[in-house]
Amino acid sequence: MPETNQATNQRADSDDLQLIREAAAEAGKIALRYYGNNPEVWLKGGQSPVSEADLAVDRFLQAFLLQARPDYGWISEETATDQQRTGRERAFVVDPIDGTRAFLAGDDRWCVSIAVIDQGKPRCGVLDVPVRKEVLSAVSGQGAFQNGTPVAAQLPADGRSYPVAMSRSHFNDLPEGFRSKTAFSPYVPSLAYRIAMVGRGELAGTFVRGGAHDWDLAAADLLLSEAGGRLLTLEGQALSYGAAGGAVAGQKPFSHDVLVAAVAGFEEEMLIVVRQLLSDQNYS
Repeated sequence: MPETNQATNQRADSDDLQLIREAAAEAGKIALRYYGNNPEVWLKGGQSPVSEADLAVDRFLQAFLLQARPDYGWISEETATDQQRTGRERAFVVDPIDGTRAFLAGDDRWCVSIAVIDQGKPRCGVLDVPVRKEVLSAVSGQGAFQNGTPVAAQLPADGRSYPVAMSRSHFNDLPEGFRSKTAFSPYVPSLAYRIAMVGRGELAGTFVRGGAHDWDLAAADLLLSEAGGRLLTLEGQALSYGAAGGAVAGQKPFSHDVLVAAVAGFEEEMLIVVRQLLSDQNYS
């Protein structure tokens, strides 16, 4: 019976991957209609931009995906208050445009991010990066891929410094011993894409400020773990998704505290450093 359940789950994961790949591809086409065309923009909470492109993509994805899977839950950046579809074991976790600021600035490092979670864990995920024509995908237990080619999170093998993405000010605050073995990599505006860069070996790691949400992380988390990296809390734990109350008491729904994304074998050192930075109140 367990083997039968496992086979059923694997089929469901593969079917869902095909569905979200199709959805993300079409969503990317919708977003491109607005890209570089000065879409209307509003501010959420007085500081976070949302554009008419974000809303158009979100409307399409919600209609398309829930028509195909009406029994699934729905967690999205742009419809996060739609509580009637949260709390289900299997759910879509969606960021219609991860990296809205980059999108609005004409930067090509933004993506459509879609994951399916089951009981809090990602089962399949896709990042569609339309301008760069990159599609990163993963299914739990089946590896991570970019445009059909396997990707792997790995440290430089030739003695080169480890590239770490963060702000220049925070990089300058790193302990000297750690900074001497790393190389500064400029900040990447899309968090999901930045984590994926770790997954394909372009970065050794990145620090994630507190307040990132499920929709920023779920798909990229699976891509990274399937590629051989890890996204961890400060306690060294893997993340769980779909908790409407927030992962940390007092935080906004579906949000997380400071995190570390890194190639396996480098994560413990990064955790030690970020804990030190926090104790010195240099990172938040």
